Amino acid sequence: MRLVESSIKRPVGVTMIILAILALGFVSFRNLSVDLYPDIDLPIAVVATNYEGAAPQEVEELVTKPIESSVATIEGIDTIQAQSQPGNSLVVMMFSTDTNLDNALLNVRESVDQVKGFLPDGAGEPSVLRFDPQQMPVMWVGLTGDDKATLQSLSEEEIQPLFERQQGVGSVGIEGGISEEVRVELDQERLNQFGLSSQQVMEAVRSSNQSMSGGVISRGTQELQIRILGEYESLDDIRETSIQTPQNEFIELADVATVERGTTERTGESYVNGKEAVVMNILKKTDGNTVAVSDEINNALSEAREKLPDNVEINTVFDTADFIRMSIDSVVQNLLLGAVFAILILLLFLKSLRATLVISLSIPIAVITTFTLMYFTGETVNILTMGGLALGIGMMVDSAIVILEHIVTYRERGYSLKEAAKHGASEIAPAVIASTTTTLVVFLPIVFVDGIASEIFTPLALTVAFALIASLAASLTLIPMLSSKMLKKLSDGNGRRYWFDRLLGKIIGMYQGILSRALKFRKTSILITTIVIVASLALIPRLGLAFIPEADQGQIEVSVETPAGSNLDTTLDVVEEVNDVMAKDDAIVESSYGSVGSSGGGMSFGSTTNSASYMVQLVPKGERDVSTEEVMQKWDEQVQEIPGADISVSVLGASVSGGDPIQVELNGPDHDVLTELADQVTTIISDIEGVHNPGTSANEGRPEMQIVVDEDTAAEYGMTYQQIMGQISSKLNGQIATQFRTEGEELDVRILTPKDERDTIEEVEDLKIATPSGDQIRLETVASLEQVQGPVTLTRQNQQRRVVVSAELVGSDLGTVTNEIDSRMSGLELPEGYDYNIGGQAEDMMEAFGDLALALVFSIFLVYAVMAVQFENFLHPFIIMFSLPTMIIGVILGLFVTGLPLSIPAFIGVIMLAGIVVNNAIVLVDYINILRRKGVERFEAIVEAGGNRLRPILMTSLTTILGMIPLSIGLGEGGEAQQPLAVVIIFGLLFSMLITLVLIPVVYTLFDDLSRKIVRK
Repeated sequence: MRLVESSIKRPVGVTMIILAILALGFVSFRNLSVDLYPDIDLPIAVVATNYEGAAPQEVEELVTKPIESSVATIEGIDTIQAQSQPGNSLVVMMFSTDTNLDNALLNVRESVDQVKGFLPDGAGEPSVLRFDPQQMPVMWVGLTGDDKATLQSLSEEEIQPLFERQQGVGSVGIEGGISEEVRVELDQERLNQFGLSSQQVMEAVRSSNQSMSGGVISRGTQELQIRILGEYESLDDIRETSIQTPQNEFIELADVATVERGTTERTGESYVNGKEAVVMNILKKTDGNTVAVSDEINNALSEAREKLPDNVEINTVFDTADFIRMSIDSVVQNLLLGAVFAILILLLFLKSLRATLVISLSIPIAVITTFTLMYFTGETVNILTMGGLALGIGMMVDSAIVILEHIVTYRERGYSLKEAAKHGASEIAPAVIASTTTTLVVFLPIVFVDGIASEIFTPLALTVAFALIASLAASLTLIPMLSSKMLKKLSDGNGRRYWFDRLLGKIIGMYQGILSRALKFRKTSILITTIVIVASLALIPRLGLAFIPEADQGQIEVSVETPAGSNLDTTLDVVEEVNDVMAKDDAIVESSYGSVGSSGGGMSFGSTTNSASYMVQLVPKGERDVSTEEVMQKWDEQVQEIPGADISVSVLGASVSGGDPIQVELNGPDHDVLTELADQVTTIISDIEGVHNPGTSANEGRPEMQIVVDEDTAAEYGMTYQQIMGQISSKLNGQIATQFRTEGEELDVRILTPKDERDTIEEVEDLKIATPSGDQIRLETVASLEQVQGPVTLTRQNQQRRVVVSAELVGSDLGTVTNEIDSRMSGLELPEGYDYNIGGQAEDMMEAFGDLALALVFSIFLVYAVMAVQFENFLHPFIIMFSLPTMIIGVILGLFVTGLPLSIPAFIGVIMLAGIVVNNAIVLVDYINILRRKGVERFEAIVEAGGNRLRPILMTSLTTILGMIPLSIGLGEGGEAQQPLAVVIIFGLLFSMLITLVLIPVVYTLFDDLSRKIVRK
């Protein structure tokens, strides 16, 4: 080949090109983004609409349904999901992965514009937004100290602005703080004496805290701006606010209210490592990089600590980049270990440091060139792309091994250095190109297949492809060039490695003997192979199915829910008991963040103080003796003994699926019927092995007190519904009248009724409402209070009501659990008009398996097409394709022995094997043809080719297998994702190699005889 000859003739030029590529690769690597998984571009649009005061049923009928109908006809929509909650509607549109979301958003806005005129008067303007389900906080940072109000102030004024200035940071949210405010607590009796209402007090406070312009006056040659100052400068100024009574008398605010600086009412608590804290969550920009943002925030933390008082501490609670860094480090270690194993195999076979060095140089060149190609194609450094490099580390030297081994053969025949390099590389180059191309083409269908499997594993496919292309180029240029310069002296076989030569000679002799017998008993050989393949297929039902193995990130979530309507103190008592459970394992807990209760609002008489949640980060996997799942199960058993609360413990993972592992979606017209069915399904699946913490989306609402205004009675007093609701809201929740600026702070001035006057039903009924005539009437005169069960969220999918039963998966595989659920659900009699389907990860898994099965079929076809072009006939490629069924034995046996289910990574491994296992057969058949063209008789050509090619076949197979051993063990953080892929390739390639070496020559003779008969006829 001209490329080989040119590289030998121009060694300086080849060297300069390689150095330039290496330099470009180092620059590219420094600029590559680092993340856990590749960016998944899921085109999702959201339409959010407010409808204040409306119940879920009204929201669904008047807002959700019209919007659903308007967007349902937009091209490219796969699924429409909708939620109708008290006061708001949310319609989520999920488009097919090939949809241009920018164009889709324009179509959504046009469709919504057509119906927004038909929405009820009280509905707000619908907002159309793009939605990124992966836009989760990168970090959580906690401030701990003695005074939460001070912590809140420091967060808002010092830390938040500092963090938001950092490169790549999108936004910084603050949770768990208590804000300071000026509280104006009204004295209702004094107000009644003066005939005043809370609204009049609020207007007086608002109007008294204003500064305004008084125009311009001249003074000599200057114009002076006149400004009338009227803003509050102290609390005394607020107390001295003048209020005019209906009797045209003037009183001060202090006469009818108490004015004090205080904090907002407590409706929740936040804890960091068991201490009260204020927590900030940091979100990255859409195009931001997780690790880079983490580095920026960590640098900013040092600056922040210098500004904080001595009694305030700021520390990182959770940093998602930590696991990414550890995962990438683990993959790099596995890559280096694989490279070491591959080099040791080369040294063992080649018996020459120079020859080993010649081949080993192709590894760093291929890796660094891959980084360059990744940079220019927009890929990121993540556990899949780096895993692809680690998987390909053994394959990178395959081409170099075959070429160098053939060059050595010519050198042993007495050729000069340059002649051996030229003839040896040129003769074997077509077979090397063919074998590498067959490995490459199997990835083409993955790139073009839609769905989540393609989104996740296209980067892996591209990375392996880049590495193989770079290694092939190095094999055809660098290896011949270095061989012509460095292989001056060959080993004579003497010395400490002589034992290996004798062992290898015995193996070759044994193999040739087995091959000779197999050629004499061809039918028996075919029969034995067929029986072994069929026997391995019988193990398939025992493998199980899984989506993508979850990495052990050491993160656990604890959810606590006390009985509906419980107050904050009751929930805190339960939380203390949960804390005691986790404290027993304090040695393995690195950090924890707990949030208890949340603020209530609106017209609901109460707040969601009956819930709490924890995020717990365990120490790294290598520093503990138990897995995250084992800790989760232990805690779950212990918290079930805590009375008075529903507590669940689950593992948090970096799942790439949008749903829970197990989801049973119930569809039908009536929500109450769906709720009953959901309870039945929860009971049915709860005792299935592997199902953990089953629950339904139709949870029972919390009790609340609804205020129902009698509009006819209100009209008799000259009042409207809105006027009454405004006064009630002001008295129960308080109303912000203005802002008070002091010492660089801006505090809200809240007008409210004292808590002890609005704490019971009787006190609420006795609240005074001011009429337009100035009279004060009791609330119960124009309204009634009704205690009801709080409204639930109504969900719909594809314009049909839906309730979802979901559960976690523990100790079993997804396929087995899903089949058991499906079997039990088939016995459930559903009313007419109701149905169910299995969603979540199970649905994603089956869709991905379908896409990958199609990709496998296309890959096999492309492998055959490439070989047909290479051999320039259809027969020899067809013979080589018989090596594919033999890989099934290794794949199934490998998964069965290691106890791994058939998952998406394992399926990807099968597709990769389709391109790898044929390489040995290509090299073998190609050399048989070369010998036969030289006049060697068929039987002798086969036996000689087998003995001659066994050495390079063993070298290429063992380097690939041993290069993947570290990944197959699942060493380090995040190793679970690549483990099934590596296991499949190792076992599949090993068994295929052993069987192919005998089977392919037998099949070759059978088809050669058949072709001769056809030619004679």
